[in-house]
Order: sequence, then structure tokens, then C-alpha cells
Amino acid sequence: MDWGTELWDQYDIIEKHTQSGLELVEKYVKFVKERTEIEQNYAKQLRNLSKKYNLKRSSKDEPECRLSSYQSFLDIVNEMNDYAGQRELIAENLMMNICIDLTKYLQELKQERKTYLMEAKKAQQSLESTYKQLDNSKKRFEREWREAERAAQYAEKTDQDINATKADVEKAKQQAHMRAHVAEECKNDYAAQLQKYNKEQNQFYFNDMPLIFNKLQDLDERRVQKLAQGYILFSDTEKHVMPIIGKCLEGITKAGTNVNEKNDSMVVIEQNKSGFERPGDLEFEDYSQGINRASSDSSLGTPKGPMDLLGKNRSKNFWLFSKKSKLSSSTLTPFSTPPAPSPANGPPSPKFGRDPLSYCLKEINKTVKPRISSFRTLRRSKFTPERTMPTVTEDFAHLPPEQRRKRLQQKLEEICKELQKEVDQSEALGKMKDVYEKNPQMGDPASLASQINQTSQNIERLRAELNKYETWLAEAGGRGDTLRYKTHTFNNNGAHDMHSPDGAHSDESTPDASQAIYAEFDDDFEDEEVTAPIGKCTAMYNFPGASEGTISMQEGEVLAVVEEDKGDGWTRVRRNNGDEGYIPTSYVTINLNK
Repeated sequence: MDWGTELWDQYDIIEKHTQSGLELVEKYVKFVKERTEIEQNYAKQLRNLSKKYNLKRSSKDEPECRLSSYQSFLDIVNEMNDYAGQRELIAENLMMNICIDLTKYLQELKQERKTYLMEAKKAQQSLESTYKQLDNSKKRFEREWREAERAAQYAEKTDQDINATKADVEKAKQQAHMRAHVAEECKNDYAAQLQKYNKEQNQFYFNDMPLIFNKLQDLDERRVQKLAQGYILFSDTEKHVMPIIGKCLEGITKAGTNVNEKNDSMVVIEQNKSGFERPGDLEFEDYSQGINRASSDSSLGTPKGPMDLLGKNRSKNFWLFSKKSKLSSSTLTPFSTPPAPSPANGPPSPKFGRDPLSYCLKEINKTVKPRISSFRTLRRSKFTPERTMPTVTEDFAHLPPEQRRKRLQQKLEEICKELQKEVDQSEALGKMKDVYEKNPQMGDPASLASQINQTSQNIERLRAELNKYETWLAEAGGRGDTLRYKTHTFNNNGAHDMHSPDGAHSDESTPDASQAIYAEFDDDFEDEEVTAPIGKCTAMYNFPGASEGTISMQEGEVLAVVEEDKGDGWTRVRRNNGDEGYIPTSYVTINLNK
């Protein structure tokens, strides 16, 4: 069934229906645009939320960052940021695949519909014009026929009139005959116009308009089909990103399962363990045995307790947990270092061989140079002349013993890494100098002197720092594990250590560390295990390889790449027969394995 057959007389209905269909498309496009704006605003708010709660660079070294619960929270924040990216992708795809596409298609439909309606209007106007011609010919025929009838009646009346002359009768007959002839011509013209109109009307209702109506039907069906595709895309656009959104949600779930409360507790212990010993028991002071009193002899008084020993710090709060509790005269102050006992206290009690409290405080004083009051006073933000923060020192002596050892270990590892970089750079400079000496056309060896000298000074400086921090670590009770860094770093690639194995300074150390480091770098190739190639290279130019450590090559020769260029302009390669050496990186084309 089609519109041309079933709706041949419903032009206005078809015109209204097609217009409402286009308006529906416009309404849907507007709906999707508003949904896109919602998605964009939602994604923007999620982005801002993630940015607000994400870890700033300055906060990455905070102790809380090592806790699994905190790391999981950061993972959730990052996953929400990725989730926001998927919402932005949804908004972008909705705009591109639905709004823009449907808007463009809608303009095409409007233009096509306008063309069809213009054709229908033109056909309608043509039929109306033919009908007007038919109506005019009909009216003319009617008018002329009446005139012919009146002329015939007048001629007959004149012929019967006895008073009329023959000439009047003849003239009346001629006039009637002429009117009858004109009426006959109008009749024929009317018949012709009628035939023409019927033909055009038949063409209009059975061919032209059905064809236009069918075209409008096809346009409307294509419009409905395109709109249906837009409906499906509205859902599919979000379905396409659902797997990624699902991964984001899985990441959030995984972040929750990665929280390890036991591990967090161990991290808190590791970060905050002071290493102090617990204070010992207080000694019983038996005044009945004649021990001198600290105050007056006329009263029992107060025995010399920690508060008496602390002197000026009496006003401070040294309790671990309570702020407001008042300290009694016999209260023990944890982690506080009193001055040496006064001789007025007399000899120790016969019951005790030595004073456990004094011994404990002395041991603490040996370990911690600055005086540490308590956990609470270390975290105070308000300071008075009597209460100041410990001075931060280079040897981390302001920290508790356990934390000091850890910080010294970290510092040693940083120095070792920096020293290894300087050693690698010095090695590369030594190779370049050797090549320049063998091949002056490649460069001036004297141009590297300042860099080699600077690198040597850096190595000596780092050695001194390494020795200094190892000494501090030994004082702090470290196990000396970092000694292996020094040995490995200084002896790597044939370098001479400025310290003897027992830690003493060697007077036979070479002044120029770079010469000592690179004097035997060929031996490294023999000592090292054969490494697997990481790629291949093809020589673009001939290279003689006359200097020590290099290898010759011919143009077009294919070699295996063993070690990449580290920034010094040289690449380590190997031939099929096992020969290895360095070649200029700029002389070859390198293809690394993926």
C-alpha cells in the first residue's frame, strides 16, 4: 500500500504529517544535545573531583602515601578520572554520530520535501489554469448560444411581421445565422477545453500526484529509519564504552581488595619506630637508711624524681597521651634526658647495684643528641622559648635511632646511584677521548679535558660523602650492608677504590679517576657473560676501528646490537664470530627488537 493510491485526496494531511516528522527529528536532536551537555558537565565535575583529591607532587613523600588504604584511595581517584574520560567520550560520540549527522540529514530531507511540494503545487496550478480555460470557454459558449437563440427568435418574428420589409427579414436571418455559427464555434472550443481538462485531471490524479505522494512516503520512511538508527546509537554509544567503564569499576573494586590492614600496621611501625628502650623501674629510696633529702630536713619532702631532674622543663607536658593530667613529683618522663645526678643524692641504695633509671636515661642520651620530650611535644605547632623543634642535621641525629638508620640507608642508596651515573659518564668520556686520540679527524681530545676533570671531581666528592654517611650509619648501629655499594661502584669497569678494604685511606690512589676507570675496559668484555642481542644495525660507512675498544666495519655490513647508545655517541655491537666492540652510532642504521 502506498500513499499515491490510498491517500490520493489527502494532500494536506500528507504535508502536515511530513512536517511533524521533521519536527520530531529536530526535537530528538535537541534532546541528545542536552544529554550531551549533561554528560560533559558530569565529566567535568568528575575531573575536578579527581583533581581535588588527587595527590599533589609535594605530597608524594608523605608517610601516609605508603599505606595500602591511601594507595587504594588514590587508585579510586585515578579510576574516577578515567571514568570521567569515558563520559566525555560518550558525549563526543553522541554529538558526532547523532546530533551532527542527524542535523545534516534533516537539512537534506527538508530540501527534498520542499522540492516535492513545489512539484505538487506546480501540477496543481497547471490543473487550475486548465480548469479556468475550460470554465471561460463554457461561459462563452453559454453566452453565445443564448445570443444565437435570441437572434433566431428575432429573425422568425421579423419574418412573420407583415410590416417588415424583405430587407429587414433578410438581415435578421443573416444575423441569426451568424450567431448560430459563433455559438457552434464556442461549443467546439468548449468541447476541446473539456477534453483537455479531463486529460490533465486524469494525469494529475492518477500519475503526477500519486508519484509525488509516493516520493514523500519514501522520504518519510527514510526519515523514520534514520531516526530509528539514532535511537539505537543513543544506546550503543554508551554500550561501546561499558567494557572500559566496567574495567574502571573493577579497578575500584580491586583497590578495595588491595587494602591490607596488617601491612598498613607494619608500615606505621616501620615509619615511626623510634628504637628507644622502655624506661626501667624506679629505685626505692629508703629514707630510713639516712639518705640525704633534696629539700629540707624538717619534713619528709619530695624525693628526687624525674620532674626534679628535668629542671626548667617542669612546666612542659611529657605524658604520651593525656594533655591535662597533672604530673606528680614521682612521675617518670619518657624519652627525656636529665642532667647527671647530683652528689647530694648520696650513694646508691644497697639493694640495687646501679640506678636503672639513670642508666636508661644515659643510654637514651647517647643515642639521641637533641633532647626529645615526648610524642606530643614533637608534633606541637606552637613554640615557646622553652619548647623548640629539634634542629635538622645532616647526619639525621635529630631523628630517633630507628628512623635515623633508615634515612641514612636511603641517603646512601641515593649517593650510590648518583655515583654510578658519574662513573658511566666518565667511562664514556674516556672512550671518546681514546677514539679522538686514535682518530683526530673525529674530534679534539683536549675538548674533553674539562668534562673529564669535572666528572673526576664529582666522583671524589661522592666518594667522600659515601664514606661520611657510612661512618654515621655505623655510629647509628647500622649493619654495614651499604659497604657493598661502595665496593661495587668503585671497582666496576676496572676503577680503583680510593679506600682500602678495611676502610682506611690509600695513599696510592690514582689522582685521575677516569684514567683508572677506563684503563682496562676491554677486560670487561671477557669477564661479562654473553648478552643476548637487542637488535641489528647496518653500516652506512666504513669504520676502521683502530682505537682500543672499537671494532671495524665495512659499508653494508650487518652487526648485532648488544648495548644501546647511552648518550656518548657510541653503540656496542657483536659480529657473528663473537667479536665485540664500539662503533659510532651515526655510522649505522639501527633496528631494535620490539
